[in-house]
Amino acid sequence: MLWQGNQALRRFSTGQVYFKNKLKVALIGQSLFGQEVYSHLCKEGHRVVGVFTVPDKDGKADPLALAAEKNGTPVFKFPRWRVKGKTIKEVAEAYRSVGAELNVLPFCTQFIPMDVIDSPKHGSIIYHPSILPRHRGASAINWTLIMGDKKAGFSVFWADDGLDTGPILLQRSCDVEPNDTVDALYNRFLFPEGIKAMVEAVQLIADGKAARMPQSEEAATYEGIQKKENAEISWDQSAEALHNWIRGHDKVPGAWTEINGQVVTFYGSSLLNSSIPPGEPLEIKGARKPGLVTKSGLVLFGNDGKALMVRNLQFEDGKMIPASQYFSAGETSVVELTAEEVKVAEAIKAIWAGILSNVPVIEDSTDFFKSGASSMDVVRLVEEIRQKCGGLQLQNEDVYMATKFEDFIQKVVRKLRGEDQEAELVVDYVSKEVNEMTVKMPYQCFINGQFTDADDGQTYDTINPTDGSTICKVSYASLVDVDKAVAAAKGAFENGEWGRMNARERGILMYRLADLLEENQEELATIEALDSGAVYTLALKTHIGMSVQTFRYFAGWCDKIQGSTIPINQARPNRNLTFTRKEPLGVCAIIIPWNYPLMMLAWKSAACLAAGNTLVLKPAQVTPLTALKFAELSVKAGFPKGVINIIPGSGGIAGQRLSEHPDIRKLGFTGSTLIGKQIMKSCAMSNLKKVSLELGGKSPLIIFSDCELDKAVRMGMGAVFFNKGENCIAAGRLFVEESIHDEFVTRVVEEIKKMKIGDPLDRSTDHGPQNHKAHLEKLLQYCEAGVKEGATLVYGGRQVQRPGFFMEPTVFTDVEDHMYLAKEESFGPIMVISKFQNGDIDGVLQRANNTEYGLASGVFTRDINKAMYVSEKLEAGTVFINTYNKTDVAAPFGGVKQSGFGKDLGEEALNEYLRTKTVTLEY
Repeated sequence: MLWQGNQALRRFSTGQVYFKNKLKVALIGQSLFGQEVYSHLCKEGHRVVGVFTVPDKDGKADPLALAAEKNGTPVFKFPRWRVKGKTIKEVAEAYRSVGAELNVLPFCTQFIPMDVIDSPKHGSIIYHPSILPRHRGASAINWTLIMGDKKAGFSVFWADDGLDTGPILLQRSCDVEPNDTVDALYNRFLFPEGIKAMVEAVQLIADGKAARMPQSEEAATYEGIQKKENAEISWDQSAEALHNWIRGHDKVPGAWTEINGQVVTFYGSSLLNSSIPPGEPLEIKGARKPGLVTKSGLVLFGNDGKALMVRNLQFEDGKMIPASQYFSAGETSVVELTAEEVKVAEAIKAIWAGILSNVPVIEDSTDFFKSGASSMDVVRLVEEIRQKCGGLQLQNEDVYMATKFEDFIQKVVRKLRGEDQEAELVVDYVSKEVNEMTVKMPYQCFINGQFTDADDGQTYDTINPTDGSTICKVSYASLVDVDKAVAAAKGAFENGEWGRMNARERGILMYRLADLLEENQEELATIEALDSGAVYTLALKTHIGMSVQTFRYFAGWCDKIQGSTIPINQARPNRNLTFTRKEPLGVCAIIIPWNYPLMMLAWKSAACLAAGNTLVLKPAQVTPLTALKFAELSVKAGFPKGVINIIPGSGGIAGQRLSEHPDIRKLGFTGSTLIGKQIMKSCAMSNLKKVSLELGGKSPLIIFSDCELDKAVRMGMGAVFFNKGENCIAAGRLFVEESIHDEFVTRVVEEIKKMKIGDPLDRSTDHGPQNHKAHLEKLLQYCEAGVKEGATLVYGGRQVQRPGFFMEPTVFTDVEDHMYLAKEESFGPIMVISKFQNGDIDGVLQRANNTEYGLASGVFTRDINKAMYVSEKLEAGTVFINTYNKTDVAAPFGGVKQSGFGKDLGEEALNEYLRTKTVTLEY
């Protein structure tokens, strides 16, 4: 017989509810995709009665076969289904024996005869990685990129005679990003969404709701698998067309050209949107203009004058190198191994032997991929080396760059010796002449001590809110970049210098970093004004000034983190000693907001580092620049590689991956309550990582008639308008006692009229632009909602008529408890005032606490007894009495209820980044 497998059918419950609208399915396909479809169908209650997949390769079973065999599902491994156009009899008999009602073909690469396709009651459905009829054929994903399509996607269609022309059951699409690769599209969309769609399609068939939409022949194409000889680059094209050709052929068969009489294949293309970096010219046959070998890769030029960057090159002998090393590729001499390095080499040889089980002996000339290894084996190799070779951290790319065993060992040895590390930090700045100085701003991801473009080359614009202009293009971190940053942080914690450093040495580095922040405070404050719209004088004093203070404060804590001895009940005649140790958690993720970009970074990262952790920090997408400047200063301060990693980008991609990453042990987040809930859920579902959250607020400020009114007006305005109202503890609602209400409002309006709105770099400006356009629009909608509900708009409520994102300071009165203004946070310069009856202390307290938020609060009164009573009753993490916004690095800061939990600042913040271990010994 041609089939193999366990013939004992898996037992299923025969309960009517379980099998209602469920099918008996035959799965025909292979790969991880097939394995996931199989697993999800089983979870949904469908009965997979047989799995038909490919024979074992080099003694290794396909992932789909492994999963099915583990579950006891019959598995059949046919090398082919037909000979000379006729179905093989034994194959057909084995197939019919399972009694399938539906055939499901996820990424099936074999030709399945039509008598098998049409055999089941419901026929057969196939997954195809194209929005059919666009790009029929086996290389549809590649052609999506080669042709420069703006949309990608997949189809689940009813199988026909193998020409991909059967009726469509369902389709899904996604946008193609400028620097997407085949892998990026597959991993981001085609793989996860394709699995869901296959399962959905089966259920639609089971429910009798499946569509059959005929394919149109209009715009239909058919492209077969591209051959190497047809993948040569034609240079008389635009940069975008060249980029599409190269990325569409990556990794198979590889786009190539001729350089110095040798065929060279290009991998890792990205469009170059920044300035052309300096480099050494490289003549390329057929190209109008020489390429440039730069420190980041090979720059190529299209006929439109625009450029693209290629990261890796492969030569005819199969050797792959970083494109940046083209001119030095042959200069590396063979290094002699020490006795210790020989042991490492032997350990790695054993790992190769375990993976390449079909190879009798691993020799120096053994090629990893030519011996049958796949991309999954690359991951296994990297992980096994990390586990068995003292935590040695390699990248997948290291394997592709050295495929022969002798070359791989040489690369490993150089990495162990640190010879592959650059001597000094290379920073590709964006420079601007502004504020009477030259501001130099890094704009790339900062991973493992180096500034680098995003893995897929993507960038985004960061905007100056003062005039809406683009400051620069910033690297847009991908999932690959997040994983690299986490791996770097993990390596630094477990095996690097940071993990071995004593606490006092950590403190010295943090003091040094605080000094550098102070030395560069004018430049940092200018960047903060440009990127976030912060008024320069406020940025200098608070945004930067408090960041300096925070690092100095926690630097002093480094060598003062102590456990304690605990007297426990002795079991005579023995004696016991019990003590606790405070230990770092490991790799911590920090996600910060856009209102105080550097200060929020300092509040969390200083405590994290003082506790001995390493970190991966994601700044807010709209304000990344001071975080990246901070990264540069951390290198100058002497922080080892991998301790601090900064990944600019989106919360949906980078932030979500951080919350899900299994190697992260703590996540600290400041932002909205909605996102905080999602992060907490992801952290719980992934690995129960520790979480601290500082979330939304609707902080009440109660002003009694016996207050010092001048001070209450001044402080009340600061409580609302400080930092343009973009302040987490801003007074979201003022309760003013009835007898002074009107006078209070009158004075506030008088003071607002004196405020100067304008350029944040102007030293006389009081009120700068809102952080970004979308936020300004949200604030204007907030004001419209207040007017519609009947609140009185006393002042403002409009956008200032000038370039940029400026909003008038705004005052609402007559705000009732049920109104939107009374319940929701504006996070902007909007004062919301409600009056309360004279002497009604408990009544106003009840109204103040009638919110799910509890970040901060305040009270103004000359009566100390009243003040203490109110402070006791207010449900908030912070209560200000006769002051507001008075935070200090030594005072714990954090909320209650849906404003979050955990503390920043003060000694308590250290506990967020430490774990307690109890040790008991007997003597």
